[in-house]
Amino acid sequence: MKKIISILSTVILLTSCAEKSESVQANTAVEADAKKPNILLLVADDTAFGDIGAYGSEVHTPNMNEIANAGIRFTNFHVSPVCSVTRSMLFTGNDNIEVGLGSFDYSVYPATRGKKGYEGYLTKDAVTISELLNDDGYEVYKSGKWHLGGEESGGKGPLEWGFTKEFGILSGGSNHWNDLAMTPNFKDPNGLNVKRKENWTLNGEPYDRPEGVYSGEIYTNQMLEFIKEGAKNDKPWFAYMAFTTAHFPIQAPKGLIMKYYPKYLELGYAGLKKSRYESLKAQGLISHEATEAPFNNLTKKWQDLSQENKEKQAKIMATYAAMIEDQDNRIGQILDYLRESGQLDNTLVVYMTDNGPEGLEPTNPKTGNPEFAKWIENQFDSSFEAIGTANSQNVIGTSWANSATGGLQWWKWFVGEGGIRVPLMIVPPGAFNTDYVRAGEKSNVAVYVKDVPMTILEYANVKHPMTEYKDKKVIPPTGISMKPFLDGQFDVVRTDKDWWAFELFGNGYVMQGEFKAMKVRTGMFGDGQWHLYNVVSDPSESHPLEHKNPEKLKAMIALYESYIAKNNILAVDADWSAFKGASQ
Repeated sequence: MKKIISILSTVILLTSCAEKSESVQANTAVEADAKKPNILLLVADDTAFGDIGAYGSEVHTPNMNEIANAGIRFTNFHVSPVCSVTRSMLFTGNDNIEVGLGSFDYSVYPATRGKKGYEGYLTKDAVTISELLNDDGYEVYKSGKWHLGGEESGGKGPLEWGFTKEFGILSGGSNHWNDLAMTPNFKDPNGLNVKRKENWTLNGEPYDRPEGVYSGEIYTNQMLEFIKEGAKNDKPWFAYMAFTTAHFPIQAPKGLIMKYYPKYLELGYAGLKKSRYESLKAQGLISHEATEAPFNNLTKKWQDLSQENKEKQAKIMATYAAMIEDQDNRIGQILDYLRESGQLDNTLVVYMTDNGPEGLEPTNPKTGNPEFAKWIENQFDSSFEAIGTANSQNVIGTSWANSATGGLQWWKWFVGEGGIRVPLMIVPPGAFNTDYVRAGEKSNVAVYVKDVPMTILEYANVKHPMTEYKDKKVIPPTGISMKPFLDGQFDVVRTDKDWWAFELFGNGYVMQGEFKAMKVRTGMFGDGQWHLYNVVSDPSESHPLEHKNPEKLKAMIALYESYIAKNNILAVDADWSAFKGASQ
């Protein structure tokens, strides 16, 4: 009898332990589900729709490809045609004109100076996601470029916008190897005869940037330091990794450059554009109905170049490709650390670029800047051997920028698809290590940069205050969260009735579903007329639809005009050139 009682006691004890164990496991699972996700926002600079491997490029980008295969690749994602304007929407979910970026700091239409909405830096008229995440207990990190204010032109730096730690530059770019600025001081009478230094900061204090360390390396290492230090606090984090690759000056690690040189020397401008167009089409990244973009008369023909110039141009493009490969290597560093430290599974990963490739060409009489060209000639080495080094100051120019976009037209500064359609890849928390139902999907649903911050907030379970923040009135955001789409609940992000409009330099467009109505001034090489396109079936904008569907165009113009009226957007003279108005 005693033996039976003993056995029964043991069984009861084991059962109780098992139940407790199951209870602990259940509670742990609930806690894990409730834990706030980390957020890794990776933003590339001046990188084309066709520039990375996951979007049909010949450039070696295995880590970006891993992101694409684990999550969703968006093929109909739009931003603004210039850096800071995109970033203002990325951090607020608002239209750029609502938060001070109706004007681009490197080129300002004179009549807009001092006008509301045209400050040229992020204003306090809205609240940023960095502030809201900070309020919710997140560590908030930024490494790389800022380009939203804090310089002489006004505005505030990252620490004034909710970031707990920051590193890098306030401006739009810099030399990739040292502390030199990427442009001269145009206001200094002697500015074209000297090189000037960029201001670097670490947590708001001046930082002595070492020479010879590449930008991708220095930015990534500092971001990893922030994340590692923050792990001690056991808080979720938001990491804004703002690369300056592949922004000019075109410079890259020597060992990565020459591997691409023979291919670009063989293909030339038209050959690369055709190759990328065919790759995008074959991989389903643009429609099977898409036609090749017509020749752009601002670009050059490869056969018209001398052999010496062909070799220089091929090396410049090879350096640009190397910049993108280096960025991929740095992303790999971050992903590897997160995987090894057990944080990747609870991290939302977003990769995007801020606009299309830079077509600035200082010596080009139509899209150049003679003062900038003179400074480059005076201060840098333009030889073949120097390309990619700290003492070079090259740009890819209009012809390579046009080629990089593959099946699209135009490039940075322009509202054609090549300037505003860019890569976006999102991996929800847990998707790297689970059977995510949408893993590897390529989607042509319409998405706008304003939708990214709203998605981040919803994954973080942070509610936007909409009209009032800390006893101050703010303009509510109009972005739409992509989370229901990413979670498989909806088939679209924006319905056919949802729309957005955009204006910069007097050029504008409005998007609704697959349709885009666009008008470009004569001063920016347009005809000043409205045109209608279906940019899903016709991404090269080669087949205007305004004569077939005049009522649709009329309705979309009315939407655009309501946007202009609501935001008091100023008209721009038809013949004004944003390039002639460009300055530091």
